[in-house]
Amino acid sequence: MSETTTSPLAQHIGARLGDKIIAVHEWRGETLIDVLPENWLAVAAILRDQPEFRFEQLIDLCGVDFLGYGQDEWNTEDVSSNGFSRGVEGLGPGRFRWLDRPRPGHVERRFAVVAQLLSLANNQRVRLRAFCHDDSLPLMPSLVGIWPGVNWFEREAFDLYGIVFEGHPDLRRLLTDYGFVGHPFRKDFPLIGNVEVRYDPEKGRVVYEPVSIEPRVLVPRVIRHDARYATAREEAAGRGEAEK
Repeated sequence: MSETTTSPLAQHIGARLGDKIIAVHEWRGETLIDVLPENWLAVAAILRDQPEFRFEQLIDLCGVDFLGYGQDEWNTEDVSSNGFSRGVEGLGPGRFRWLDRPRPGHVERRFAVVAQLLSLANNQRVRLRAFCHDDSLPLMPSLVGIWPGVNWFEREAFDLYGIVFEGHPDLRRLLTDYGFVGHPFRKDFPLIGNVEVRYDPEKGRVVYEPVSIEPRVLVPRVIRHDARYATAREEAAGRGEAEK
């Protein structure tokens, strides 16, 4: 276990959990515990049951897709003298097949599960995170046996990210349609979707068809109101008046 902070809570967690965790981080007063999936349940049980922690409430759980982490579509280097800038078109995830991406990714592990824990007794919060070993089939043990209220949170993460929670009593889609294909919060999921739905009056039923929307980049043109430009205009106008 590597410790990257000296806060009292982080030190206490590091000393108590030892090799069961990878690292403890603290940033802006928030404590994050990185755990291997095989220690996910053991660490969660200790954080809930031990009197010095007593994180009896799981307030949220979500999936995270780190694909394209640190990359964006905005061009922040070339800005004209008039204060205009444009985004770099078509370089963001969701606009192409990720295997054909124009820029290589540098993500060791793609999918993670993050749980937000609250201790009412000690008035403390902590964030628990684990990265799935397999990007093609992300697996994580279910926390339903420790915090039963996490049931729908795990179903949501499964629906939107495709993360499979082993041991979940009823792992079904929660937000998307029964016939939905794919997982819409994955960063390589097309922004326009895969299929579109319409009612066919001749067939008398709803039909699914390949999406007909052309992919496009909706990057606005931004006008920056910068005092430097106003000063330059005033100085130029002053020089012009002086020359007259």
